[in-house]
Parts: sequence; structure tokens; C-alpha cells
Amino acid sequence: MKKYFLLLLLLVSINCFAQDHKTQIAEFRKSYMADFLTDPRSPLKQEDLQYLRFYDADSTYRVTAKVQILVNAQAFIMPVFSGAGKEHRPYALLKFTLKGKPLELTVYKNTMLSQNPQYSDYIFLPFMDDTNGSTTYGGGRYIDLREGDFKDGTVIVDFNKAYNPYCAFGNGYTCPKPPDGNRLPIAIEAGEKLYAKEVKH
Repeated sequence: MKKYFLLLLLLVSINCFAQDHKTQIAEFRKSYMADFLTDPRSPLKQEDLQYLRFYDADSTYRVTAKVQILVNAQAFIMPVFSGAGKEHRPYALLKFTLKGKPLELTVYKNTMLSQNPQYSDYIFLPFMDDTNGSTTYGGGRYIDLREGDFKDGTVIVDFNKAYNPYCAFGNGYTCPKPPDGNRLPIAIEAGEKLYAKEVKH
């Protein structure tokens, strides 16, 4: 009886977490879409937001990664799809397991952005995966983190928060190209999908 009760409690807890996660992702996407209407450089207007597409929220794509801070890592110019690249410095190596596979990603700090007090703790995670060019933007996607997210040698990476660079919506933007080492050999079916409106490049 005790074992049955504990199992029931576990199932209820998992279900509650999944519901809370869906609510969290819904709020994140609401804020994400609102930002397009306040950013003066935004490629989208109110009438364009209906063409944004997302995978359903899936808590299995929310992973806890082990963090290896990269001390004295060499800064480099991260390539962009058009225009001049921006200097970035590798900040940490993240190791995690997703869908039973051990994976790694490197996160970066934008050298110029880190000098701005408003963004000094901003951590940039660009990545590519097997969905690019089919159900997601061919140039990869991004996830934003903050230094405060890194605690006790770990950080939570939620791929449900993966979003498209501005280049996915229009011309005239310099979007960093995810480094080759940040290509995941699996399909990340979470986060933002391809923009549903035709974009002329």
C-alpha cells in the first residue's frame, strides 16, 4: 500500500510539473512575441506574429547540464551569415544527456555586450540540430542564459525556449552562425519552428 501511495504521489508530482512547465513556456512565448513590438529594429509587426510557429511545450527537453567554466578562454570573431562578425569568448562547456545521448554545447559571452551593465551577465547559446532546414530555421537557433542561472556547477537548459535569429524573418541583420562544435547530432523538436510566412532573402 505504501509503495502504491508513493508511486501515485510521484505521478501526480510529474503531472503538476508538466502543467507548470507548459504555463511557464506559454508566458515565455507571450513575452517573446511582445518584444517584437517594442524593439525598434524588429523585423516583425503585429500582423506578422500570427505566422510564428512553435513546438508544443515538452518538459523532456528541459535538461540539467554540468558546467565546466572555461578560464582564460581565447576570444574569437564568431562568423555571421552576412556582414561583419562579432567578438565572443567561450564562457563554459555544458555536458548533458538528452534522449539517452550524451551531448555537449559551448556557451559564449559577447565581448562588446558584456561591457554594457544591462547585459554584462548575458550568456549566449547558439546551436544547430537535425531539424534545421526542415521544421526549423536552417541557420540554427539561440537560447539566452544569465550568469545567475549557473549554480553549484550546473545550469538548466530549456530547449523549449530556443528561438530564431532575426535573419529568419528578414534581411539586413547580422546573425551569428553557431560554431561547428555546437551542432547536435539529434533532432531538437522543441522551441521555435520555421516562420510560416515567406521571407525573401
